[in-house]
Amino acid sequence: MDWKSRRISTLLEAALLEDKVANDITTALTIDPALRATATIIAKQPCVLAGIGCISAFLSLFGKLPGRPTSTSARFEVVSHPEIFDGVHVRKGQSIAVVRANAASILSTERVILNLMQRMSGIATLTNEYVKAIAPANSKAKSRTRIQTKILDTRKTIPGLRALDKYAVCCGGGINHRLDLQDGILIKNNHISLGGGLPAVLARALAGRKPGQIVQVEVRSPIELTQAIAGRADSILLDNMTPKEVARALTLIRAALPKATVEASGNMNLRTVAAYAKTGVDFISVGALTHSATAVDLSMRITADLL
Repeated sequence: MDWKSRRISTLLEAALLEDKVANDITTALTIDPALRATATIIAKQPCVLAGIGCISAFLSLFGKLPGRPTSTSARFEVVSHPEIFDGVHVRKGQSIAVVRANAASILSTERVILNLMQRMSGIATLTNEYVKAIAPANSKAKSRTRIQTKILDTRKTIPGLRALDKYAVCCGGGINHRLDLQDGILIKNNHISLGGGLPAVLARALAGRKPGQIVQVEVRSPIELTQAIAGRADSILLDNMTPKEVARALTLIRAALPKATVEASGNMNLRTVAAYAKTGVDFISVGALTHSATAVDLSMRITADLL
């Protein structure tokens, strides 16, 4: 993740402006503006870490905000153990990072830092649970030289935070599907119903795509599956089917379109995902990774630096 990119900096600056960190009246009235402090971010539960780079990014942006007290020096230092980085498993009570900076700047940015890291680490942790849930099926697949199933995210992200949400999925061991609507061609049920049926919309998409673009089509019934195969889709998404139905569909697809990728989707959860992985699909997409992940519990302990 490039935390200094214009896109990410804009997101982080918006978070700082939303919380009006430059006008933190509580800190201004109670804390010596010259005081420096040390803050330690601690994991209060086991989790997969994501978003550690936002600490330095937030503090750097805070130092450049118009209207912030001039006494809040922009000088800061963020230190973490070499073994602590995005994607690593941390235990309960483990120190994630130590921040040395002006006390007011730490207090004013504390909430935005924790909010983002807690959400991103929650997504990474949940993603990793799904990856571990299908690991036994993938282990057997490896012994049979079958392709291993991968966990995919979706576009069901918080508006404006998609880049961060999807980065967190990667930290947890998942992979990204489309980043946005121009990133791939995915024909879904509403395209089919509004565009004159699956054969018609699939034919138009295949004819109009740019070189190298993959055309994926969502199917929800045996009839649509037959049409997608006959239309020679590059990728087929099997939506809301049982594992048995997915297995039967996969047999038909592999026989007719051996190079096509196959994805299973729809109401996936940790209890059922392993059964879908056992069918041998290439991908399993899980909207819950980003729309239902629970934020992990992190805390920040701050102490004054002694002169």
